[in-house]
Amino acid sequence: MRALGIEVQTGVAKTGIVGILKGGKPGPVVALRADIDALPIKERVAIPFASKAEGEYNQKVVPVMHACGHDTHIAILMGTAEILASIKSDLKGTVKFIFQPAEEGPPEGEEGGAKLMVKEGVLENPKVDVIFGLHINAQTEVGKIKYRPMGTMAASDWFTIKIKGKQTHGAYPWLGVDPIVTAAQIVMGIQTIVSRNVNITESAAVISVGQINAGVRSNVIPEELIMTGTIRSLDRTVQDLLHSRLKQVVNSIAESAGTTADINITNQTLITYNDPLLTEKMVPTLEGTAGKANVSITPAVTGAEDFSYFQEKIPGLYFFLGGAPKGKPISETAPHHTPDFYIDESGFVLGMKALSDLTVDYMEMNSIKSN
Repeated sequence: MRALGIEVQTGVAKTGIVGILKGGKPGPVVALRADIDALPIKERVAIPFASKAEGEYNQKVVPVMHACGHDTHIAILMGTAEILASIKSDLKGTVKFIFQPAEEGPPEGEEGGAKLMVKEGVLENPKVDVIFGLHINAQTEVGKIKYRPMGTMAASDWFTIKIKGKQTHGAYPWLGVDPIVTAAQIVMGIQTIVSRNVNITESAAVISVGQINAGVRSNVIPEELIMTGTIRSLDRTVQDLLHSRLKQVVNSIAESAGTTADINITNQTLITYNDPLLTEKMVPTLEGTAGKANVSITPAVTGAEDFSYFQEKIPGLYFFLGGAPKGKPISETAPHHTPDFYIDESGFVLGMKALSDLTVDYMEMNSIKSN
């Protein structure tokens, strides 16, 4: 980026990089974001540049690959930087290129990702007016763009439940209180929260238990059990409802079993919320870039994205870019976060054009207001 005449800041949110390109004319500040982190997965795609890297994760040495396409995001944003730098004198504003680490989540107990970038002032100096971002999608054809106004990707909350039982011999369960049976009842009880409390015709929601840990031997009923899971929601009112009902269900089942349960809910990401006015203004740009027939509204996604922390502060638009390998049915395409994940690189060009056009068009729409 320095070679392009872009001012560069390093060490942002630990390993992030920010580039600032000042246009030749006054106008708004537009931020473009790419996430840059990889995943602890061993790549098995038969390509010359398959990852052989290793890294440390949870005190273990693990294989590392870009199994979610963040390397493509880096390439697309760098290409966009080259395009915009080449027309620097005509730009009616300033561009911030945000290369963000830890979208998949920072190490346990640490701050990171978009949340830390915002905390460190990435949206200030100069103050950002709007932000655009994209995600490559292995289940969408190359040449296609998908978006959604308002709630696009879910808020992600993690929960931990600690059930306190009374240890006893497995042959004499009546002498103790079994936290495992209580946990089984809680898991089943949780499944009724969404199905009986959320109007699923209006908003999707998910509560899943992902981990249960208890016991050391087959014939010992343990003293304690810990279970963890995730909550996904696309509406803040629904999110509050899920938190409330989860606590009620867990505590009532624990009480009926003669035990106690402590539940802790922590927010990981907010709802990825595309500002409706901004989306309405900028969709014609996407249609002009990709062709109207190639731009469509996507169903809401229950996956999460910490781009939402930028959108909490300023208007933002986040969309999906097609990257499915050609000549292969979508149904046979390896999904994200798997060893066989692969993206067709011909889709990069549309990504660069889309981010460049969004930047230029937004500046054109708002340059008079900013002068």
